Order: sequence, then C-alpha cells, then structure tokens
Amino acid sequence: MAAPTDSPSLTARPAARPVAGILWMILTGLCFVAVTASVKMVGTHVPAGQSAFLRYALGLVFLIPMWPAVRAAVIDRRTWALFGIRGLCHAVAVILWFFAMARIPIADVTALNYLNPIYVMLLAVVLLKERLGPWRIGAVVVAFLGTLVIVRPGFREIDIGHLAMLFTAVFMAGSYFMAKLLSDRARPEVVVFMLSVVVPAVLLPYALAVWVPIGWRELGWLSLTAMFATAGHYTMTLAFTKAPLTVTQPVTFLQLIWATLLGVVIFGEAADVFVMLGGAMIIAAISVVTWREARRKKAITPPPDAPAT
Repeated sequence: MAAPTDSPSLTARPAARPVAGILWMILTGLCFVAVTASVKMVGTHVPAGQSAFLRYALGLVFLIPMWPAVRAAVIDRRTWALFGIRGLCHAVAVILWFFAMARIPIADVTALNYLNPIYVMLLAVVLLKERLGPWRIGAVVVAFLGTLVIVRPGFREIDIGHLAMLFTAVFMAGSYFMAKLLSDRARPEVVVFMLSVVVPAVLLPYALAVWVPIGWRELGWLSLTAMFATAGHYTMTLAFTKAPLTVTQPVTFLQLIWATLLGVVIFGEAADVFVMLGGAMIIAAISVVTWREARRKKAITPPPDAPAT
C-alpha cells in the first residue's frame, strides 16, 4: 500500500441502485441480530474488554479474501487518519456494547442503537459545519423523546447497561460517521479490513488487563460473533455504496422486530411495546429528516446539461 498524495476520493460514485441497497441493508440487519444473539449466549462469563478483543481477533481469518484489494489500494494521508480515528471510536463503542448486551434485553440494545444516526447528524453539524435547521432540531427532539420512552426513567429500574448503551451510541456514531466518509475514499473490502485490524490493536492492552480463562463454548459463540459482525460491516458498506440513506435508513427498523422476536423466542424476554414505540419514534425522526434533506439537495443540484451558476 502506498500513500503518495492526498486525493479527494477513490472513484466517481456509481449510479444509485435502491433495490440492491435495501437488500444489502436487510442482510446487514440480520447479521447484526445474529451478533447480538451470539454475544447474549456468552453472557457475563467473559469480561467485556476480553470479549470485544476476541470478537475481532477471531474475525481476522475472515479478512484473508480481502487482502488482494487491500494490497492494491492507494491510501492517502487523510484516509489513514480516518481509519485510525474510526478504529479508536469503534473500540470504545464495542467494549460498552458487549457490557450492555450481557445485562439488558436484546430489543433495548437494538432500539437504543438507533440513536447512532442522530449523533452522526450532530457530528456533521459540529465537524462539517452543517446547518442545524428546524427539521434537524425536530428530529433530535423526537429521537430523544423516543429514548425516554424506551428507558422510562422513574417508571422502571434503569440498569447500568442502559447507560452503557447511551454512550455506545455516541462512540458508534463516530465510527459510522467515519465509515460514510471512507465509503467515498476506499473500496468496501479496504474499509472493513482496516477497521478489523485497528480495533483489536486498540483493545489488546485492556483485554490483557482483565483476561480470564475461557472454554470452547465461549470461544465458539465469539467465533460466530466475529463471522456475523464482519459480514454485517461489509454488507453495510455495500448498502452505503448502492443507495442513499433515504432508501436504506427506514429498512433498519426491521432489525428491532427481529431482535424482539429473538429475545422472546430464544431468551424468554418479555416483548416491550414501549421499546418498540420508542424505536419507531427514533427511526421515524431519522427517516423524515433524511428524506427532507435528500429532497433539498436534489432541488439545488442543477440538471446534468445545465450550466452551474
């Protein structure tokens, strides 16, 4: 790999393929639900830092088919920096997520994860100086009201896992913000490969500090976690490259339905209508503001044969 110059992007973005984007995002949701199930099976037997490290260390074998694309990649200095920042944010998010996953219902984890795009939007306002207009403000308000519906402080006991998930969403938003930037600068294989290498390097010192012996059962479940998580990040990156967020974002609500069914059928968790309602509020807020902004960008973009003034 070389880093000769700072280039603005890898290639011109191909034409949008909405059906392909939807299908890749559906597959992404199924992969991530499988990830939550396998982590839930491990439970609290393994410290969160160790589980997070093993998930990525065991996943390194799935990167072998991506190596030719990585070797052929030309990565500039800015892209290297984005890879590093994303890996750091993702490492912190993964530790918090593993901690929360072992302590609260799968549906709660999934619903609170929907806050990621809200934080991504706020990051764009802070870092990219994007305007925080009335539609965005409304989306933030509705999304945080949805969070209150899910957590219901004062009406039920708040587990430390819920607090961990709130911070997970913040750091995961940083990772997704970088992923969206990187999808314009590197091939999907390279984006996934670099995340999967940087994160375990960051997690290793913390994992060694809390290390406990594990059995074949835990190792097997964490291997499945690694497989489905690697596949999920790859299909998510493909979805980003095939269709705009206005198309793929609403599809993510299916993940909450699947997670709720999984919790009820496999883990005996109660189906919580408030969690579903709060998750729906967050997704609706995100989808509306994303659609609104896509229309605005389309309106101000001149036709291909018109002069740009």
